[in-house]
Amino acid sequence: MTNRLPRIPRQITPERPLSRPDVGRSSQRGQTASFQSILEERLQTSKLKFSRHAEARMRLRNVKLSEGQLTKLTQAVELAQTKGSKESLIIMEDNVFVVSVKNGTVITVVDRDSAKENVFTQIDSAILTD
Repeated sequence: MTNRLPRIPRQITPERPLSRPDVGRSSQRGQTASFQSILEERLQTSKLKFSRHAEARMRLRNVKLSEGQLTKLTQAVELAQTKGSKESLIIMEDNVFVVSVKNGTVITVVDRDSAKENVFTQIDSAILTD
């Protein structure tokens, strides 16, 4: 009979610590970046572009997108692209987006209340997101 010690499994730890995204981190001057500046930066670095018209409509209708909403919108455009869409209507939460899928550009933005009386033409697909 041998006296073997029970085998203890080794604990697995990540090679580098897990980190959170840059949300809420300080800017170079030591000041906390505002939500608006973070959103504008994300919009500029996103694959998705916003036309001047869409940006003006967002300001006029007080439409603000969170980082999560921007991600959902980008994913919806990518889905439309895989299906061969050229111009898509994307309905997301309380907003409607008309997107040129081939250019990756949001053409216009309409809040849900304003969308009730509109007719959207020259689109070849519609996507409803959750």
